Amino acid sequence: MKRICLLLVTLVVALSAWAKTPVESDIIERITDQRSPYYYTKLMMRFTNGDLDLTDNDYHYLYYGYAYQESYKPLDSNPDMTEMLAQMKGLDPDNVTREELEELLIYANRARLSDPFSPKVLNVLTFAHQMLGNDAEAQRWAAHLNGIVRTILSSGDGLTQKSPRHVLMFDHALDVMGAEGYPYGDARIVSRTVEFVPFLSPYMIEGKKRKGLYFNFERVYRNKPEGYTYQRERTWQFNNLKPREYK
Repeated sequence: MKRICLLLVTLVVALSAWAKTPVESDIIERITDQRSPYYYTKLMMRFTNGDLDLTDNDYHYLYYGYAYQESYKPLDSNPDMTEMLAQMKGLDPDNVTREELEELLIYANRARLSDPFSPKVLNVLTFAHQMLGNDAEAQRWAAHLNGIVRTILSSGDGLTQKSPRHVLMFDHALDVMGAEGYPYGDARIVSRTVEFVPFLSPYMIEGKKRKGLYFNFERVYRNKPEGYTYQRERTWQFNNLKPREYK
């Protein structure tokens, strides 16, 4: 059976020209000021309504500002995500039915209520709408997917422990690595705020042989319930199915 590929349709931004490590004081100030263009309620409304004019700055404050919303509960289970992935595993992308796609959309839309910026969910929404012929909806979710992936990539180069990429969920790190085409192994915690995700084999990046990438996960545990022990599960990987590219 074919597996699903993490869709990247417009990820051609030169990261050296757009790099923005999240600064907490800046994020809080911008998303809580009602006069700010990044006031969170307005930003989330634009995101939800499928605004295609969201900028990289907008996505930056949307993504990292979510860590300050009551709905951000990264340690809670997401059964709809689990069911969505189970549905995807059972699909034959060359012979998928309308009923299967519509059911997939039900679980994807439920899953995004708990994880609205999950690259997996955004990719599934793009795929399902494209297969159903809903081009406008597919374009909307593809734009959101690219905006979120660019935001994470721009938060750090990930090449050292001092320059990690910043993520709101552990799975987001693995999704982004999948988007870049990097096969990866089991992640390991290297400090109180950083994890290292190894490549299955070294890659040459910026002229040096790299063994993996670093990700900052500190937001995940910021409001960890007392006595909570988090058992990480492997994320389901996307690979080898590319929905339509939108220019």
